[in-house]
Amino acid sequence: MGLARRCLAQINAMSKRTAQSHGRPLRSALRLMMIRFFLRACTSLPLPLSHAIGTGLGRLAWLTRSPLRRTAEANIARCLPELNPAEQQQLVKDSLVQTGQTLTELGRVWRAKRRQIEALVQGVEGQHYLDQALATGRGVILLAPHSGAWELGGLFMSLSTPMTTLYRPPREPAFERLMTQARARFGSKLVPANRFGVKALLLALRRGELITILPDQEPNVGEGAFAPFFGHPAYTLTLVHNLMLKTGAVAVLGRTERLAHGAGYRLHFYPAPAELANPDPAIALAALNAGVEHLVRLAPAQYQWGYRRFRRQPAPVPPQA
Repeated sequence: MGLARRCLAQINAMSKRTAQSHGRPLRSALRLMMIRFFLRACTSLPLPLSHAIGTGLGRLAWLTRSPLRRTAEANIARCLPELNPAEQQQLVKDSLVQTGQTLTELGRVWRAKRRQIEALVQGVEGQHYLDQALATGRGVILLAPHSGAWELGGLFMSLSTPMTTLYRPPREPAFERLMTQARARFGSKLVPANRFGVKALLLALRRGELITILPDQEPNVGEGAFAPFFGHPAYTLTLVHNLMLKTGAVAVLGRTERLAHGAGYRLHFYPAPAELANPDPAIALAALNAGVEHLVRLAPAQYQWGYRRFRRQPAPVPPQA
C-alpha cells in the first residue's frame, strides 16, 4: 500500500499549505475530504476510462521528471543492467503508467460491491498451489509483492477465505481508518505491523488460516536483515522466516495481473522457494527475495519500481589496518 499512499499524498499536498496554520485537525479533515472525493469520482468511471486517466497521470510523472520517475530509473538501472538504456527508459515509462492506473483504480477497488469485485477478476491461475497449502492445516503465508493490482487481489481472496492481513499504519489516522475499512469490508482482518499484529498472525496460522504479507516492503530498523535482491543488498523483513519456523506454515507466492485496455485482472499463485523454511536466516531471506524477483521478472512493468527499496544500505566495512 506504500505506493497508493504516496500517490494520494500528492493530492493531499494541495491542502497542506492552506491548513498548516490552523492545526492538525483541520489539515487532517481537508486531506481526508479530498481523498474521499477523489475515490468517489474514480468509482463511477468505467475501468477502461479509469486506466486511460491513470495512463495520463503516469505520462505526466514522466514528463515532469518527478521523484517517482527518478527513483524508478535508479532502481531499474540497478536491478536490470542487462537492458540497454533505451529498454530501461521504456520500462520506466511503462511502470509509471502502471503506477497511475494503480491510483485511479483505487476508488473502484475500495468501494466496489462484492459482485463487482468478482466480475473484475477474469481468472485465477495456480489455485491448486494455494488449495494444497491450505489443506495441510498448518496455516498459509501468502507473499504478494507490490505487483499489479495487489489491493484487488487481497479483496478478492477475502471473499472466500478467512484471512488476516498485515499492514503498516500510515501517518494520518483518518486515512488509516478509511484504508482499513475498505480492505476489511468483506471479512479480512487487518492487523498493524507491531507486536499485537504479529501475535494475531501467529494465532491465525495456528488455526490453519491464511495470512497475507507484502514481502518487498522495507521493514523498520530492527525488524529486518540485509539479503540480496537482484544481486544488491536490500533490507528484508525477517517476520516471514520467524513465522514459518514457529508454526510450520506453508508459503505461497501471489500476484494480481492488470490486464490491458481495462479488461480486468487475473490472479496468479506460485509455489514459494523451498529454502524459505531453511533454519539459516541468511539462506531463508535470500530465498524470499529470489521469489519476489521471480514474480517481478514475469511482469516487470507492473512492479512498483518507484518504491525506494534500496534506501537503507549496510554500514561500510572499515578498511583493514
